[in-house]
Amino acid sequence: MSTKHQELANFIWSVADLLRGDYKQSEYGRVILPLTVLRRLDCVLEPTKDAVLARHAQLKDMGVQNMDPVLRKTAGLSFYNTSEMSFRKLLGDQDHVALNLRAYIGGFSPGAVDVLEKYGFDTQISRLAEAGLLYQVVAKFADIDLHPDVVSNHQMGYVFEELIRRFSEISNETAGEHFTPREVIKLMVNLLLAPDEDDLVTPGIVRKVYDPACGTGGMLSEAQDHIQEHNPHATVEVYGQELNGETYAICRSDMMLKGGDPTKIAFGNSFNQDGHESERFDYMLANPPFGVEWKKVEKFIKDEAARGHAGRFGAGLPRINDGSLLFLQHMISKMKRPEDGGSRLAIVFNGSPLFTGAAGSGESEIRRWILENDLLEGIVALPDQLFYNTGISTYFWILTNRKNPAQARKVVLLDGRDYWTKMRKSLGDKRKMLTDEHIAELTRVYVDALSIADDAAHLQHAKVRVFKITDFGYQRITVERPLRLRFEVTEEAVALLAEAKAVLKYAERESLLAGAKSLIGASSATRAEFAMRLNGLGKLPAAVEKAVWEAFSVSDPEGEVQADRKGKPVADPDLRDNENVPLNEDIHDYLKREVLPHVSDAWIDESKTKTGYEIPFTRHFYTYTASRSLADIDADIKALEAEIQTLLGEATR
Repeated sequence: MSTKHQELANFIWSVADLLRGDYKQSEYGRVILPLTVLRRLDCVLEPTKDAVLARHAQLKDMGVQNMDPVLRKTAGLSFYNTSEMSFRKLLGDQDHVALNLRAYIGGFSPGAVDVLEKYGFDTQISRLAEAGLLYQVVAKFADIDLHPDVVSNHQMGYVFEELIRRFSEISNETAGEHFTPREVIKLMVNLLLAPDEDDLVTPGIVRKVYDPACGTGGMLSEAQDHIQEHNPHATVEVYGQELNGETYAICRSDMMLKGGDPTKIAFGNSFNQDGHESERFDYMLANPPFGVEWKKVEKFIKDEAARGHAGRFGAGLPRINDGSLLFLQHMISKMKRPEDGGSRLAIVFNGSPLFTGAAGSGESEIRRWILENDLLEGIVALPDQLFYNTGISTYFWILTNRKNPAQARKVVLLDGRDYWTKMRKSLGDKRKMLTDEHIAELTRVYVDALSIADDAAHLQHAKVRVFKITDFGYQRITVERPLRLRFEVTEEAVALLAEAKAVLKYAERESLLAGAKSLIGASSATRAEFAMRLNGLGKLPAAVEKAVWEAFSVSDPEGEVQADRKGKPVADPDLRDNENVPLNEDIHDYLKREVLPHVSDAWIDESKTKTGYEIPFTRHFYTYTASRSLADIDADIKALEAEIQTLLGEATR
């Protein structure tokens, strides 16, 4: 931001001096941001205000119901105001500022009124009036010249973003819910757009950018600025959606102040109120909330998932307490088809989507679908303590459906966890930041890795690995071992039989138990021999007979192998085990090498084999550090003991 922008933002923020005492610091933005919007709109509308008022009066006399299109055209903008009031006129009636300010706001076109309502500004008008501050605050803003001839749309955007940043940082206990650190956004946008640098300078290009959880719109603004820095003549259309009313209002205000189309910022939940259902985008980016449950929209999402890939969630559903992978599927559904130019997207995740969920789970199936469709381009690990409201490690996932031939069926992993510098002052959980040098280096390394067709990348840079998509897949096999039993009747076994559910319901229970007690002490190593001993109990119902065998069977590693009616061994559920076998390895070869040398009677139940995918990022960058030798540790202990003895000796003199 230039000195001029900074000075203007400082002057606007100086209103806080009036608010101090009646407002908490974290509440300043509730007054400053909507009044900045109002003052800018007031200045922008000033040249056509008289014409709009005249046209409005004319249309009213004619009985026209839908004046909106005509008044927009008269104003030459996407909004207008039909009130006689302006900021200057508000100051002319000091006793009725609140009444006139509300009338002025009510005169705005529907879209602008919606923004101000979402701010909840009416509440602040009452609060300022009760504190005797309303006239002073309005007078302060009336002194600020935000006319487009003085402050361009681009400059106004910078000023407003600076105010948003201050508001977010001063409210750092909740900042992370709607504000992503600017340097993080810059890196994300770089990684998203860098592979397309040559295309971005094409004369007359039009690009659509989308954020389904746009917060205050920082990511959209950064992407727009990045493209237009490379090509000032490019047309960049930004679209977003936001669930929080206040941050929606801030984002939509930002679009209005920059001269953009605020109607492209939708309000509501992207999952069940998709504000851009029919749109497809060139670029998408998002920092959705981590670990937020989707129970409120569970029925809607499950109904859509039941439609398979005709809906957005056909790949699978994650667990109810984390909707991160739902956001990703939502974004993938908005990719342009490859034949139409395709799309690229970037999203911020915590570590959970990398590995949560075993083979066959919703998370694993989503990863499987993404990888097998060759949509995942790369994942970048970021330092911890980089965000305002969480200190955990985070990751950028970058996806595209238009990989170049060198990238096909490959995924880049970039470890950026060591790229950070400590902040002079912490902001919430944010204690680290990325410098411009870090951003440039990570961008260069990532783009270089995209041109590498095999895992030779790590030879060029220690922080990069390039994998085949199958490297992340595995088959989860179920290894069975035979059930081995011996048979005996004991007092404990008879007591167990007496409590079996089937026996409790059996009409001849007492007779059965009496017969069982007469067999106490009987035992056999084989099922056939023991069956003969049980003949004295008579013919029993199937459920009761099963309870008898369960009561008198004893697991024994040396016992007889039990078989089913077809002569196949029965599996012992207590000895069942699961193994993850790399996707590129034969499961039978694995069994022969890793299992049979230890348990020769094992086999694989192939009906239970499932394919899973996970991305064990940390494991791929783990560096072994040798433990200290016992001799060194022993020497340190002896040195400490000697030091303690010396200190004790001095203390007792």
